[in-house]
Amino acid sequence: MRAIVVDDEIYMLENLQEAVCASSDIAYAEAFSSCSAALAYAEENPIDVAFLDINMRGIGGLGLAEKIVAIQPACKIIFCTGYQEYAFSAFQLHASGYLMKPITAEAVQKEIDHIKGLKATEKLLTINCFGNFEVMHKGEILPFKRKKAKELLAVLVDRKGAGMTAKQICAILFPDDTDDSKNSTYLRQLVMDLKNTLKTLKAEDVLRHDTPYYRIDTNLVKCDYLSFLETGKPEFRGEYMSQYSWAEETCAMLRFKE
Repeated sequence: MRAIVVDDEIYMLENLQEAVCASSDIAYAEAFSSCSAALAYAEENPIDVAFLDINMRGIGGLGLAEKIVAIQPACKIIFCTGYQEYAFSAFQLHASGYLMKPITAEAVQKEIDHIKGLKATEKLLTINCFGNFEVMHKGEILPFKRKKAKELLAVLVDRKGAGMTAKQICAILFPDDTDDSKNSTYLRQLVMDLKNTLKTLKAEDVLRHDTPYYRIDTNLVKCDYLSFLETGKPEFRGEYMSQYSWAEETCAMLRFKE
């Protein structure tokens, strides 16, 4: 799992990060001492679970949780605090857990075990990114009405579940076209095509649109790229979404990661 820990008291932040990293289920835990820095990270990187202090400067833990879930609805929120009176507000936000300070590794693992139970969901699609980008359903390659609809899905997979605005997507799909109005109209058509394709497979939940962000629910797909980032398996052989030139940057990152 990919985690963030946020607390504006450095000693508490270090203690929280140590407790979270003690879990063998956590691939890494990025630490932030400000809500703004944590939010900026969440806008660009996928997060499976966020451990948030509640009583922080700025928008506070409750406000930060709302914004993170708006960007990444699948992210689980675990609040960490020394104040019992925040519990009701926390659970109104559908928090996955509520830890009282001082926080121990054992308490963290108990919450992670709970989350693992929540994430035991059926994989609706198999996505191969190493070599050419291909999408399969029950062993059959998925046909797309338009090549650009397939590329749209590839762009969202490349973002690892993080949300993207229409403007960000258009910049990748139409790098040489500056007609924003035309591009936005075409993107809406591509989204509709992709939704219809997925709906025929009863896999429409893979594509999410939480205004203004588009994203994929990574819990619902089996993907070699995402598996490699999380576990180092399968082996990366130097090719990634070979048919898309914009994927070269990620390919270079994967080579560096080997």
